[in-house]
Amino acid sequence: MEGTHFRRQAPIGPSVVDFLCPATRLIVEPDGGHRNEDEQARRDVRRQRWLETEGYRVLRFWNDIDNELPSVLERIYIELHGGRDVASAPMKHRRRVWGKSATPPR
Repeated sequence: MEGTHFRRQAPIGPSVVDFLCPATRLIVEPDGGHRNEDEQARRDVRRQRWLETEGYRVLRFWNDIDNELPSVLERIYIELHGGRDVASAPMKHRRRVWGKSATPPR
């Protein structure tokens, strides 16, 4: 994905996300079968809702990503650039400045 930058294992508030594109506030979470367990699924839903209230978009991909890699990459590209046929452009993120009353993420 030329022109983009993803951070791996990026901390956001109380969570650590698998992949984050700071310029677009896009989070990519490749999830395995263990995420289907009831309690883990409930925690994931709460975590995703919190991330979305903070202005992030969360993409989840289940299980066998290796066999579906072209479609996974296409989905990420569409989320980043707005469409499959849109030319990619270099992205820059603006660092978030924390005011005196704001608490930085841990």
